[in-house]
Amino acid sequence: MKKQQQGFTLIELMIVVAIVAILAGVGMPAYQNYTKKAQFSEVIGATAAYKTGVEICLNLAAKTTCDAGNNSIPTAVSGASNTAIVKTVDVVDGVITATTGTTSVFAAAETYILTPGSSAGLISWTVSGTCTGKDLC
Repeated sequence: MKKQQQGFTLIELMIVVAIVAILAGVGMPAYQNYTKKAQFSEVIGATAAYKTGVEICLNLAAKTTCDAGNNSIPTAVSGASNTAIVKTVDVVDGVITATTGTTSVFAAAETYILTPGSSAGLISWTVSGTCTGKDLC
């Protein structure tokens, strides 16, 4: 006796393809948003040394002297290549401003601004910039 081969029918294969297409349609936007957040975390990380420098400066000197390159604050980063994720980081009067370059992920430059506030000797940071409306920071 010869055994008959069995396989998937055309309808079953079409159902599987439809399910995969639906999952891909839902997953791609979520993945793209995750990629933006992951790359923007590099901008947030680049400000860490500046935050520490500003905190030291605010404890030792007036806020108006807390600029990049002065009073324990690192020098400003500027002129990075246009494809770099972190294009500029600058500090003026204790306010840290970081911008992204235009990349395949960021069509336009995004800004991340940290403004220090002091209460009872404790420094807190207020976040603003274009990243806040896009849920990046």
